[in-house]
Amino acid sequence: MAVSNKWFESIAIAQKRAKRRLPRSVYGALIAGTGRGVTSNDNMNAFDELVTLPVTAGQPAWRDLSTMVFGQEMAMPVMISPTGVQAVHPDGEVAVARAAAARGVTMGLSSFASKPLTDVIEANPQTYFQIYWAGDRDSIVERIDRAHSLGAKGLIVTLDWSFVHSRDWGSPPIPESIDLRTMVRHAPEVMVRPAWLATWLARRQLPELSVPNFVTGDESPPGFFDAYGVWAGTPPPTWDDIAWLRKQWDGPFMVKGIMRRSEARQAVDAGATAISVSNHGGNNVDGAPGAIRVLPGVADEVGGEVDVVMDGGIRRGSDIVKCLALGADAVMIGRAYLWGLAANGQAGVENVLDVLRDGIDTTMRALGRSSIDELCRDDVVVPDGFTRG
Repeated sequence: MAVSNKWFESIAIAQKRAKRRLPRSVYGALIAGTGRGVTSNDNMNAFDELVTLPVTAGQPAWRDLSTMVFGQEMAMPVMISPTGVQAVHPDGEVAVARAAAARGVTMGLSSFASKPLTDVIEANPQTYFQIYWAGDRDSIVERIDRAHSLGAKGLIVTLDWSFVHSRDWGSPPIPESIDLRTMVRHAPEVMVRPAWLATWLARRQLPELSVPNFVTGDESPPGFFDAYGVWAGTPPPTWDDIAWLRKQWDGPFMVKGIMRRSEARQAVDAGATAISVSNHGGNNVDGAPGAIRVLPGVADEVGGEVDVVMDGGIRRGSDIVKCLALGADAVMIGRAYLWGLAANGQAGVENVLDVLRDGIDTTMRALGRSSIDELCRDDVVVPDGFTRG
């Protein structure tokens, strides 16, 4: 199909359109990776080192991409990874949730999101709530109890974020609020992106930097940096803390940020029903390996006991097939859907999911697999020295 003004045929095109549409600082925040970006780049480049082995005859006429992961049935093994403050489009997480629902996949909502959990669950009942270990135990329990009462289907505990600001190639500053001073400072880059600005002005609003899902009690939603200060001032959790937290949540419980086999085992021992192999999209510690390099070892350790999900660097349906062949039950995507959201709102996110689904289906056909359950390591050639950990 030819590329149109609205429809795009690859994630790469979605990224290009997002870059053309977004102010420089907003786009820079999307592609940011810690340090020199070694880990962020390796998340993507590692996929190029893996090759698949297609069959010549006997390809299945139909492929079943459906699965059940993290307690929910999905049309394909793709989950929306929680990302905070989606200032790329005024509809933000609600548009993403609607797109995910339309394509039969689950939605992850960040506790740093710009839209309230009530609105997102209304748009997609298959929504998981993500939290950080931030604040005292009482405030943490209050936030997760609220999520549970509103109908969140599962809890994602993110442990792979250090929010490092050091980036050799430069990192755009995140303003504390959209006040007059901020608007004046960013006016030159915003004015050369009139379509982005017009989308916001049409709704009579500006990007919102408060985080409504971080509230406790009757307080007003804190600003992003107020919430960040709570997280930064809280000592990191121990595995005993995670085990305690697990007991507070009745339902699917994912630990996100696993990069070691030993910690995969500790997460299971703490009560996790799912783990995410992740380096936070290269935004944790630079120099860590691409997530897919540690996936086989983690899957060998706990695969079959809990759901194993992987995120980091996924740009094509064939990337997803490689993850499944190496032991993942599903993947989570982040930047890819944000580019779609920036390019064309809800329809852009649906477009991204369609591109990934088509890529999964095409690759499975080439491999002679009629179901994602049939994918195995024989379908992928893993070169010597590829895996880590």
